[in-house]
Amino acid sequence: MGTWQLVLCGLVVLFGLMGVVVPGLPGPPVVWAAVLWWSMTEKTALAWGVLAGATAVLLLGQAVQWLLPVRRGRAATVTRSTLLLAGAAGILGFCVLPVLGAPLGFVAGIYGAERRRLGGHGKARASTRLVMRAVGTSMLVELWACLLVAGAWLGAVLAA
Repeated sequence: MGTWQLVLCGLVVLFGLMGVVVPGLPGPPVVWAAVLWWSMTEKTALAWGVLAGATAVLLLGQAVQWLLPVRRGRAATVTRSTLLLAGAAGILGFCVLPVLGAPLGFVAGIYGAERRRLGGHGKARASTRLVMRAVGTSMLVELWACLLVAGAWLGAVLAA
């Protein structure tokens, strides 16, 4: 696979990660399609293994999302900027501390956005708990699954 194709695959993976936090963009299918494109071009055992693993992780993520209880609560108070900041912080956290950094960064992003919006620790803490109960847990599961796939893909690209 050429350098430009790898760059394009990486951009598609990044677009898929953004699709997790932006409503209307299908994050996991886009990430999976990028890995499929890469594996169809590479045609190595490692590439097929990454594709199989990506398929399993994303399907497991979907199953976990469906099993989570639906809690709406005060989900209407969740702003788009809060979710975007949480997603960006989750991606950054995953890059700084692989696997464990994603949920830590995600929750820290929600807390930071809510503290800025509400202006105090107590209110921000309570709002962070409400956001995580309403929509955050489901979004975090989806983001984590996509980040694991993106990390496996990047590791395979660097190993090859």
